[in-house]
Amino acid sequence: MKYESYKRGVVAGIPIALGYFAVSFTFGMAAVTGGLSIGQAVLISLTNLTSAGQFAGLNIILAGGSYWEIAMTQLIINLRYCLMSFSLSQKLVKEGSPIHRFVVAFGVTDEIFGVSASQEGRVSPYYNYGAMSVAIPGWTIGTLAGAVLGNILPDFVTSALGVAIYGMFLAIIIPPAKTNKAVLKVVIGAMLVSSLFAIVPVLNKVSGGFVIIITTLLVAGLAAYFCPIEEKEEKHAE
Repeated sequence: MKYESYKRGVVAGIPIALGYFAVSFTFGMAAVTGGLSIGQAVLISLTNLTSAGQFAGLNIILAGGSYWEIAMTQLIINLRYCLMSFSLSQKLVKEGSPIHRFVVAFGVTDEIFGVSASQEGRVSPYYNYGAMSVAIPGWTIGTLAGAVLGNILPDFVTSALGVAIYGMFLAIIIPPAKTNKAVLKVVIGAMLVSSLFAIVPVLNKVSGGFVIIITTLLVAGLAAYFCPIEEKEEKHAE
């Protein structure tokens, strides 16, 4: 049922919301410290939903950069969401209005895509709505809290909040990696490739957004070739 799918999405979205709160708290604090108003910081988080993109855009805004700089930076950093949306569009149930796909696409983030893609069979858009209904407020409220309270908390607390999102990523990839060797190989492969981009002199000049795109295409392509998923009857979600 739609309501059951929504509830499962809410449950999956709660840990995402907690991680988002910690990261967006830092963004809200940085935005207001840099000169933006509380309302501007909150509006950015409510309409963008991208940590790397928002921090990069904030740096350009505070440096007095042009709209073209912001646009190109966001395009490069957020290109990965196109790949995620293409993949997720094939997993959503076929039935229903195309409007559902547009709404789901707005809420596609690394974490929401991760929990959706890990579901067996096809996924109802209401599952994504459930995850979005807690994840987006978590991101936005975290920004508001950071903008209002950031200057009050001690430095060691705000520094700790900045690494919370990495714990959230681990919580997403470790469970399936334990039970599926293909997933484990993909995780290890992605780590190795991304490490090369960080260490090799020429490769470390590539922007973070393109690193994610190249790593995703390379590792996912190799995984699809060497570890294909066996054809089986799909399970349809309500």
